[in-house]
Amino acid sequence: MTITLSNDQQKWLEAQVAAGNFASIDEAVAIAVAELRAMAGDDLSWAKPYVEEARRSVAAGHVISGEEFAQELDRKIASLRAE
Repeated sequence: MTITLSNDQQKWLEAQVAAGNFASIDEAVAIAVAELRAMAGDDLSWAKPYVEEARRSVAAGHVISGEEFAQELDRKIASLRAE
């Protein structure tokens, strides 16, 4: 089989191999195909309890704005860096 990649894709894969993330481009492609196959068979039923929990939380008014979330996240990151 012959697969044609864009220049960007090929360069990215070569960089990943050079960084030691994969032993070869063949290995990287094999892993990518395995992950796509796994995702295709995943009906995401495992996520249903998390979605329901989030819906209950929103319905109860436990929400903050995106700006508030970003500020809280920045504070948390700063505190972790200070440790």
